[in-house]
Amino acid sequence: MAFIMLLLTIFTFLLMGKIYSEYRTPLLTPVLTTVAVMVAILLITGVSYETYMEGAVWIDRMLGPAVVALAYPMYRQRAVLKKHFLPIVVSVIVGVITAFGSGYAMATALGLERELLLTILPKSLTTPIAVPVASEIGGIPSMAVAFTMIAGFTAILTSPLFFKYIPFGNSGKGIALGTAAHGLGTSKAVEYGEETVSMSSVAMSLAAIIGSLFGPFFVWLLAI
Repeated sequence: MAFIMLLLTIFTFLLMGKIYSEYRTPLLTPVLTTVAVMVAILLITGVSYETYMEGAVWIDRMLGPAVVALAYPMYRQRAVLKKHFLPIVVSVIVGVITAFGSGYAMATALGLERELLLTILPKSLTTPIAVPVASEIGGIPSMAVAFTMIAGFTAILTSPLFFKYIPFGNSGKGIALGTAAHGLGTSKAVEYGEETVSMSSVAMSLAAIIGSLFGPFFVWLLAI
């Protein structure tokens, strides 16, 4: 069953990718639709998450090599990165501060308890960083994964609208996607070309580093 689930996940993703290439609607983004379809299949068939992950664990293990592979487009765009290094760093810093600030404002407006508020704060950092940051500042690590995914999906669904009305260049799109939507944003950046992917992967990495340092300071500053 586990192997069948693995094959089904791969097949579903390829199918969703084909559908997306035909219609190019944000709601049909392959990562989002594949997750929705697989959740529905697990609920209908009664297959447990543990059983599913026995096969899908191989997909999970490919996350590391996939992130490392992003170094290649970064290398090809090294001249651009070197030339605009300072604006990139400043943009990411502003993005990280905005991400933490928006998370705090949203949680406060909803009246969430302190533990949930602290869990939401690192939502725009890549999952391997968001989880330990949430744990360090007093949040719930397991729920941090869910909030990180929600932030990523929200960003990739709404980004085409922002890019349509705001004159972002390819570099700007990459920085925005990488900072706001981590790995999911970088996968979306592929649609805009190599330069956008490079900037997105750089922004994602910088946001992870800056966010891991800024998180505890933000909590201390606001005495949360």
